[in-house]
Amino acid sequence: MSAYVIAFANQKGGVGKTTSCINIAAAMASMGKRVLMIDSDPQGNTTSGLGINKKSLKATIYDGLAGEKTVDECILHTAYDNLDLIPSNIHLAGAEFELMDMEHREARMKNLIAGAADRYDIAVIDCPPSLSLLTVNALCAANGVVIPMQCEYYALEGLTQLMMTIRKVKQTYNPGLVILGILITMYNSRLNLSVQVLDEIKKYYADKLLSVTIPRSVKLTEAPSHGEPALYYDPYNKGTQAYTEAAKELLGRI
Repeated sequence: MSAYVIAFANQKGGVGKTTSCINIAAAMASMGKRVLMIDSDPQGNTTSGLGINKKSLKATIYDGLAGEKTVDECILHTAYDNLDLIPSNIHLAGAEFELMDMEHREARMKNLIAGAADRYDIAVIDCPPSLSLLTVNALCAANGVVIPMQCEYYALEGLTQLMMTIRKVKQTYNPGLVILGILITMYNSRLNLSVQVLDEIKKYYADKLLSVTIPRSVKLTEAPSHGEPALYYDPYNKGTQAYTEAAKELLGRI
């Protein structure tokens, strides 16, 4: 049986996408799921957020997409049970241009993951903060999309654009693609704007919205600098516990 592939996507940066990807993957792994994380962002924040030195990598997702390494050569075992990683670093920035000339360029990531999919229950892809060819590759490889977003005005505008991209990928390349959930991050119920934006999202996407919201938390922002998912850095933190609940809810939707 192949892994269920989840892409964490939002073209807007700073919405807690990588934080959500790492912590939900770690929570799923702690529940006994075999999880493969794929860092498809040239910034490599997922890689460093799991305590891996980006400068000392022998193989990255770039090598896999370019066909220079097999998926097994790209996979690293992390320090955490049931959690493996295909890492990334700045070399991936050049992949956009190289992919343009490749045959079936939109399916490179899907084909790469397929080589290891039977060994995992879940694969999660951290997309770059752009609607680029790398993001399209992730959406073509995915069964479901999770959209992490902040409750602010511009987030709504970005959500409309992202929905259009998902619809286009669904029509052209991946008819089985579904929106698994919209995850509200950095939520502060005391701010009127946050409450208003959340009400607006409920109006249009109530069926897609996860019931769990992720609160603002200093511990969640500190954890990556220690190279640890929040689950290991501070398991009793409210943000950590919210991500665990979000992971359970997502598993229930698969």
